[in-house]
Amino acid sequence: MMALTGLLLLELALYASCFVCGIITAASVTIVQGNFGGRCMLYGLVSYNATANAIGVQSSSSSSLCYFVSAISVMVAVVCFSLSMYWVYTFCLDGDIRRERMWMNLIMAVCGVFLFFLLITGCMLKIGRDSLCTSVTQTVPNITRCDEAQARTWVSPLKGERFYNSLYKAETAAWVNFFFWIIIGVLVFLQRRQSSGLKVIAGGHGGYGGPAGGLFGDPGVTAAETEPFFNRPARPQ
Repeated sequence: MMALTGLLLLELALYASCFVCGIITAASVTIVQGNFGGRCMLYGLVSYNATANAIGVQSSSSSSLCYFVSAISVMVAVVCFSLSMYWVYTFCLDGDIRRERMWMNLIMAVCGVFLFFLLITGCMLKIGRDSLCTSVTQTVPNITRCDEAQARTWVSPLKGERFYNSLYKAETAAWVNFFFWIIIGVLVFLQRRQSSGLKVIAGGHGGYGGPAGGLFGDPGVTAAETEPFFNRPARPQ
């Protein structure tokens, strides 16, 4: 029980961390989108006005792309927050936490779904940011790194002071979230294995009638019932 409790506490800590990562990703992408007038700058292209010495936007991606990234991050954060609150409430109410095998199977299924979408989200943020930075370094003169464009003038009403830092923060939080969910999946799998092991031990040493009771874990099986039918001694006449 101590091992299960320790694993569950670590799992709850990871849920809290995933909640924070989801909020950071969604907030960072939303802030960049707001600073660029609602445009999604992932996979975007910039232009340069040499007369005004200012950077503008030549083209941007569909807003639904950024909405998708934000929605996945918020969904993960909401699920993590709900699971954390549920287990804390259960512990405070009952003073003990018992995890059914069905719920652990459900968590592992949710973990697989989240890993799939977080992988897509992380790749979109990585490739989209790299595409934007390639456009910046190739279009704007005297710039060798993407973050240097944050100190340049941007065409009004664009606000590009922190676009690179925000996108980098969103990408980092998404990948950290992804690896945390890998750890959560491993922890739930270990708890599931340990729970199955405890049931086998309880069935084998519960004192329920020898080999058959220990094998099948059936408390209703007695020693007399496990004897062969044809080898029973004859009743006295």
